[in-house]
Amino acid sequence: MTARHFITTTIPYVNARPHLGFALELVQADALARHHRQRGDRVRLLSGTDDNSLKNVLAAEAAGVDVRTFVDRNADAFAALRTPLALSLDDFIRTSSDPRHRVGVERLWRRCAAAGDLYRKAYEGLYCVGCEQFYTPDELVGGRCAEHGAEPRLVAEENWFFRLSRHADRLHRLITSGALRIEPAARRNEVLALIEGGLHDFSVSRSHTRARGWGIPVPDDPSQVVYVWWDALANYVTSLGYGTGGTAYDEWWGGDGHRVHLAGKGVVRFHAVYWPALLLSAGLPLPTDLFVHDYLTVGGRKISKSAGNTVDPAALAAAYGTDAVRWWLLREVPRSGDADFTAERLIGRADADFAGGLGNLVHRVVTAVHRFRGGALPVVEPSDGLPLTEVCAKVPGRVDAALADFDFRRATRAVWTVVEEANRCIDAARPWELARREREGDPAAGARLDAVLVALVAACRVLADELRPFVPGAAARIAERLTPADGRLPTPRPLFPRLREDTRPV
Repeated sequence: MTARHFITTTIPYVNARPHLGFALELVQADALARHHRQRGDRVRLLSGTDDNSLKNVLAAEAAGVDVRTFVDRNADAFAALRTPLALSLDDFIRTSSDPRHRVGVERLWRRCAAAGDLYRKAYEGLYCVGCEQFYTPDELVGGRCAEHGAEPRLVAEENWFFRLSRHADRLHRLITSGALRIEPAARRNEVLALIEGGLHDFSVSRSHTRARGWGIPVPDDPSQVVYVWWDALANYVTSLGYGTGGTAYDEWWGGDGHRVHLAGKGVVRFHAVYWPALLLSAGLPLPTDLFVHDYLTVGGRKISKSAGNTVDPAALAAAYGTDAVRWWLLREVPRSGDADFTAERLIGRADADFAGGLGNLVHRVVTAVHRFRGGALPVVEPSDGLPLTEVCAKVPGRVDAALADFDFRRATRAVWTVVEEANRCIDAARPWELARREREGDPAAGARLDAVLVALVAACRVLADELRPFVPGAAARIAERLTPADGRLPTPRPLFPRLREDTRPV
């Protein structure tokens, strides 16, 4: 039975250009989407930009540019990542300009108001602009926001509040039952501990004055704008036409499909607590899966626009290639724990795996077919007794299981077992020895050689298939080398150049 997967990334602030930390999430989401499409499932992949943020306004003011021009310019840079990262996006939403968004935000607000979950009160608290969040003193580290290292501002105003506390017990049951699945388990436990510690109602609007007039006005209260996180989280349903009609919402958010959010560990609270609570209040279905990744770091510090240690993913792809960037992000970044990035590590992984691993294997196999069979692949079945054939048969299931657990490193490692076993097969079978024995009059050696060559080509084709979600360009190049023309494989030639011989700084 065909499954449905609605896969989303978070939508980043556009107070600066994109960095590699967000590219990680984009590539992870794209690999999941491509994988499920390849398995025959129906997929919708969504990303976008969070335009209606005070930090965007402040960044525009600092740059001396009007907010609309500033936001449009940076949002365009995020949308343009589609090409350098080879993203197979089905939709891209911008919260400040997409006509689907505002009406959906307003509809969600009115549904929560009708449920009795919105009320207005005066409030004074410590506000981190970087997080766009109020904090209590005990949530700070040395009086500073743990995420940004900045002292929050004391803000006093009257806002609308959401009755988060009303939904605590139900949220806890949904998460413990697995109805809302959070992976890895450490993040699920973190969320459960947060709920068990007591949830407090939170502010869901900002004064029109403090927001500089930027954002979506609160329905029936023009003195306030909708809190940026409420606004941003709603994109997951407004992009489907929630509020504007059409069939996409019922198709992708209703029913028994998978509703999958990818998010960084710094925004777990919003995606695992605030967002499901809003949906419960509005009487809407919840996401089914929340996959949480840790951070990329540079020199041990989180990649961050505010920290000034960003790495431009588009420039990185231009310097080293899309597949090299995607492969490092998927092969090197662990399921749990931060990963420190350097261009040298990216180059080393690409050279070892592409030039030295994949490229060398495919070149060896195609060269062997040309050397011993004139480029024509023998018409025989590969031997079922070869360990290589058995490894190839198990790889799709192992990749499925790894990605179901949101473990890209384990998935790519499963694919890599084909490379390792194929090289072992060559070393053990010694096709050059089989060819010599065949020339000396041993027909059994010739039959064995045929079976080995067919098994090796089949293994390389499995590699091309299973690598396609992770590195679509490299997979296509491998497949091209294994596609006969006029009955023969293409003339062997090096598949992947070494980056270390021709690199440019990023």
